[in-house]
Amino acid sequence: MKIIVLGAAGHMGRILIDCIRKSGKHELVAVVDSARMEGAIPELSLYTGEADCIIDFSHHTATASMLDYAVFRRIPLVIATTGQTDDERRMIVNAARSTPIFFASNLSMAVALLAELAVRAASLFPEADIEIIERHHNRKQDVPSGTALMLGQALQSVRPGSWLNIGRHENGRRSSEEIGIHSLRMGNEVGAHEIIITTPTQSITLAHNAFDRALFAEGALKAAEFIVDQPAGLYDMKDLLNRGE
Repeated sequence: MKIIVLGAAGHMGRILIDCIRKSGKHELVAVVDSARMEGAIPELSLYTGEADCIIDFSHHTATASMLDYAVFRRIPLVIATTGQTDDERRMIVNAARSTPIFFASNLSMAVALLAELAVRAASLFPEADIEIIERHHNRKQDVPSGTALMLGQALQSVRPGSWLNIGRHENGRRSSEEIGIHSLRMGNEVGAHEIIITTPTQSITLAHNAFDRALFAEGALKAAEFIVDQPAGLYDMKDLLNRGE
């Protein structure tokens, strides 16, 4: 598979490039980054060669130009960035009508499983209080994490009328309809997400801890291998987790 990497000079971009080169089955055909980096091109539009997939580890502000390129060339796209605005998310949905797009806030198969388990647990305890705690390194810009939002929205699917209380900051009694999300930023924390489901008599805690950012690059490659064989449409980790069923 011939791969273009966006955000090549970033931390995750460099890890992904290393994973591609070590894979033995994929070819890195272009690296794109506006920062100075040996062998990189500054803009995606400058690459006119062959490619089977684009993997984006750049920044959500590149969404519009990246989608235009992918749609024009009909190249499948894996979006591994977070922090998209509502307008950018609408752009992604529209572009997926023309080319296959894999869009996930977290590219860990284990996190996808975590979401399924959390939804199952929440459905079994409809009156329980639910809180989500996420921890990341002190350089992360978006709050809460895209993964925490994804988990909260998944839980809302079995909690009609619930709302996400992001960063509770005032005095007052907790409402029964809220799903709390709390963000911690510290040190070099790779990423941790914890879901606590509590009734008056018991509590269930589901958690995922990332130890190495390489897991996100590995997940991006798995997503790319999956998406290149799909028709136009919008795909996520649930589709990857359930493939073959």
